[in-house]
Amino acid sequence: MKKVNDLRSAIELLKTVPGQLIETNELVDPKAELSGVYRHVGAGGTVMRPTQIGPAMIFNNVKGHEDAKVIIGLLASRERVAMMLGTKLEKLGFLLKDSVQNPIEPVVIPNDKAKCQEVVHYADDPGFDIRKLVPAPTNTEEDAGPYITIGMCYASDEETGESDITIHRLCLQSKDEISMYFVPGARHLGVFREKAERLGKPLPISISIGVDPAVEIAACFEPPTTPLGFNELTIAGAIRNEAVELVQCLTVKEKAIANAEYVIEGELIPNSYVQEDQNTNTGKAMPEFPGYTGGANPTVPIIKVKAVTHRKNPIMQTVIGPSEEHVNMAGIPTEASIIQMVEKAMPGRLINVYAHSSGGGKYMAVLQFKKSQPSDEGRQRQAAILAFAAFPELKHVILVDEDVDPFDSNDVLWALNTRYQGDVDTIFIPGVRCHPLDPSQSPEYSPYIMDKGISCKTIFDCTVPYALKDKFQRSKFMDVDPSKFAPELFNK
Repeated sequence: MKKVNDLRSAIELLKTVPGQLIETNELVDPKAELSGVYRHVGAGGTVMRPTQIGPAMIFNNVKGHEDAKVIIGLLASRERVAMMLGTKLEKLGFLLKDSVQNPIEPVVIPNDKAKCQEVVHYADDPGFDIRKLVPAPTNTEEDAGPYITIGMCYASDEETGESDITIHRLCLQSKDEISMYFVPGARHLGVFREKAERLGKPLPISISIGVDPAVEIAACFEPPTTPLGFNELTIAGAIRNEAVELVQCLTVKEKAIANAEYVIEGELIPNSYVQEDQNTNTGKAMPEFPGYTGGANPTVPIIKVKAVTHRKNPIMQTVIGPSEEHVNMAGIPTEASIIQMVEKAMPGRLINVYAHSSGGGKYMAVLQFKKSQPSDEGRQRQAAILAFAAFPELKHVILVDEDVDPFDSNDVLWALNTRYQGDVDTIFIPGVRCHPLDPSQSPEYSPYIMDKGISCKTIFDCTVPYALKDKFQRSKFMDVDPSKFAPELFNK
């Protein structure tokens, strides 16, 4: 197995596995066309049908960006993520849980060793324009502009010096300005920005694009699993059992990921805001993970860009907002957070967790729970409540028994149809803060919803009561080795 520690080594690994990566030399327009193509090839997730889970795709001929390539869909398959992280797909949540508990701090390397600084463009250079330097696609024709959808935003607390990395909605607004959307109260960098703004200071920030998939997955952890001051790069280090390498930026007092394909250096300017769709006035931002296009925010903070650095012949990485890539980036850390909290409270009972694709990796989780004795009855619902505590943006939990595959939606729906009664097995927890991008969570949807982002969290208990387990046995088929009968299917 090839060692993966950056985007290029991940690509080389995928090239060795049939069906995981395709390339095209056909000229593609990054404005809507590129994402429109990949919607059919492998977007999946909550994207409007028709779509599917498919290979990652590299576009070698991007209109307006002759020296760059664009890769999309790198993380749009759970099987592919597991392959690149060196584990099995059903063990991804457990790998990340263990990595949170055994963090490895990043290290700083000299500038002359940093691949991300092979080519340097300063903002005061004649003709500098990030829109020409960075081939950020536009997901749809309605988008507010080109978006960096998988940029690793790195910044530090002005007072404590603690650093963190997160992913934000970044729209290229002008030749040297990028708007940065913050979900209220949901990201550590938002705390850093607000603190710097209160002090009247700009917040130095780097945006690293095209990095090791371990960094991209680790960056998606949220409180309480990773509280304020916890640097998620330490999780990526634990996944690889090797420290993530950082480098000092050239124009701002911050660090960036040393082997990134692109790095944008800049400052979040205090008390400086713009209308997110100021260049289009469509009222829309970009497609978000629930499957709808997010509304443009009337006031978003601005990053003033100081420099763009990149590797020679850089590869831009992008994602489609509602695609399976978001499911995996957000969902696998969600699974790890739930496993960690439930295992601590009731060890040995939770078998696995799947943050379901239909919820974008955030809204719905399927918990596979084993009842081994009469006193375990009711603990499955306690596990669901702990899941809501582990990941506050979670909206629905479906509980299934150990004989139901949580990763197989048909099997989960079978449990819903044969082991669930709506008036007996549904638990409502109304009036709880969830996530503002769910359009059903608003006073316009129901007068009983007090504010945008308030939801009714719901538990669907599709487990068999312990006393009735012997009456709900699945049909037992002979256990045979099928490989000698159908080697073309099983001997791969």
